[in-house]
Amino acid sequence: MIRKPAATQYPRNALGNISVLYASVLLRAAAAEGADTNQLTSKFRLGEETLNSHAAQISIPRFMRLGHAVIGQTGNRALGLRMGALTRPVDAGIAGLAGQSAATAGEALTTLIRYSLLTSQNSRGTPSTQPSDRQARFYSIRPYNAFNFFVVDSVLAAWTQFVRNITGRYEVLERVTIEYPSIGQDDLFESWFRCPVHFGADKNSITLKSDTWTQPTLGAHPAMHEKLVALCDRELQQIQRGWTTGDRVKHLLTPLFRGESPSLETIASKLGVAPWTLQRQLTAEGTGYRELVDETRRQLARDYIRETDTSLAEIAWLLGFANPAAFHKAYRRWFDISPGEHRKRLKAER
Repeated sequence: MIRKPAATQYPRNALGNISVLYASVLLRAAAAEGADTNQLTSKFRLGEETLNSHAAQISIPRFMRLGHAVIGQTGNRALGLRMGALTRPVDAGIAGLAGQSAATAGEALTTLIRYSLLTSQNSRGTPSTQPSDRQARFYSIRPYNAFNFFVVDSVLAAWTQFVRNITGRYEVLERVTIEYPSIGQDDLFESWFRCPVHFGADKNSITLKSDTWTQPTLGAHPAMHEKLVALCDRELQQIQRGWTTGDRVKHLLTPLFRGESPSLETIASKLGVAPWTLQRQLTAEGTGYRELVDETRRQLARDYIRETDTSLAEIAWLLGFANPAAFHKAYRRWFDISPGEHRKRLKAER
């Protein structure tokens, strides 16, 4: 029986949600590293019923805290690599199975990533492939810290393991690039990926060897691939059908903030409509562009303060404010309290 996440509306947590499929992989890696998984599942409220539910999701900040707790227990800062090694195509749901049945490794990886929204909705962006460069790219999740290094590692490693699984080859990559700076484990990373790994790069990516990209997959099955892709398309349409125009605008806004506020013209261009058309659609929904920018910032600010230890200066940058003072002023307007005091209060209530 194929498990797939049920269609969802716009992410309940402003920072994003992911399927418990990924939490299950993380817990498998934790067990392999000798962590106390009973203590972890209890602390993070991940009971057997939740982990076995095809529809269950957890917030991305909660997932990152879970990973950080595992690293704390095991001392393995390269936990993401262990997660990648233990990832199977089915752990990506129907997108993984659709990819597994594709004709070539390049088509398989492209399929897997094209339907990533079925299992992960992240405010930071969406992964992509560049077939001309034989490259798969994971978006930036700056600022980097001890809570999210492993996320980048696990995604790039899972993609690599996926290609290894479907080709039966181990050395499948030409190079790996990682945005965050080296943490002193370069040799370990190069040994695992079996290729040069460049830290402090301008993007997170894996580049397949030319013969790997075109290599036939072990599970190639044209009829099944066609059927699974059609199923993925229906699931994706069902998710996106629930999004209003305002939801689509908010989805595009967040990764574009980063030190500035994107213009209506920029968002309209990404939606493929004229600015006046976007304004008209938003008006019909009883909102406007400025209101959506403010609402998106407010929701993100609340979750950054409540769910993460990201510094206030970094949050200001992530929300597109010109400086921390402007962020503080806006936060007081939204919540009648300073962000620093609000964080202290929320931590005391836990």
